[in-house]
Amino acid sequence: MEISELLKPEGVVSNLRATSKKQALQDLAKRAAVVAGLDERLIFDVLLERERLGTTGVGVGIAIPHGKLADLDCLHGVFARLERAIDFDAIDEQPVDLIFLLLAPESAGADHLKALAGVSRMLRDKAFCEKLRETDNAEALYALLANSASSRAA
Repeated sequence: MEISELLKPEGVVSNLRATSKKQALQDLAKRAAVVAGLDERLIFDVLLERERLGTTGVGVGIAIPHGKLADLDCLHGVFARLERAIDFDAIDEQPVDLIFLLLAPESAGADHLKALAGVSRMLRDKAFCEKLRETDNAEALYALLANSASSRAA
């Protein structure tokens, strides 16, 4: 599965103004609700539940919050570049400024894990992340993400 199959242009936020992890997750849940056609509160609750199991702040300024929802029929992504880095309880204790939210159907199984691995692999590329950080236009961010050399998410 290509990143462009997970992420649509309307799922990209170029300058998310959040001052906390909770606010970032709320704002991303709102955007994901539009993209996935589900209730914002349902998405937010799933994300919070996942964060209680352990942080999705994977380090070097990146977080990959994710969750499974019964009412989804396919994987959906939302990407945000934050206006200012925030505390996300990341494993390296560094603030986060790039967030890729991934939502999957409860039945996704291996597809969900493959998509997570692909997103993680893409965001481990330091030069690629620098390009994302230097871009403050949603359309340009989408183009970078959809056309990245590591665009195979699964």
